[in-house]
Amino acid sequence: MRFALLLSAALLSQGALAAMPEVEVFKSPYCGCCSKWTEHLRASGFAVKETLTENVPAARKRLGMPDRFGSCHTAKVGRYVIEGHVPAADIKTLLRKNPKAIGLAAPGMPQASPGMDMPNAKPFDVLLIDANGRESVFSTFTPKNGV
Repeated sequence: MRFALLLSAALLSQGALAAMPEVEVFKSPYCGCCSKWTEHLRASGFAVKETLTENVPAARKRLGMPDRFGSCHTAKVGRYVIEGHVPAADIKTLLRKNPKAIGLAAPGMPQASPGMDMPNAKPFDVLLIDANGRESVFSTFTPKNGV
């Protein structure tokens, strides 16, 4: 009986992971923090495809994210654009709520963000970018244990 419950839980987990759309990340081949962010996504259950590019701003523009929200990498998940070090939990919330929007952005390179993980970093806002390019605060990410 216990084995059957464990097997059921494992299959449900695999089904949930399979149901999540792939995240395609457009990043420089030289950026270590971008690779750490993709590790964060994978650890959170996302399948990730890394597309190396020497011109991340061109990928951002092609996907429709206004340049003023730019960061070191741009990603596409489902119909949304994810700009910068947005936490995986926020991407899951975005997909679940399914708002009419371009996507989410963590402009610049917030020190507290997943992949940056600087000690003693301050909280930062993740922005929802609506279809007209206007921003609103989607969430505030507060680092745990000083990181």
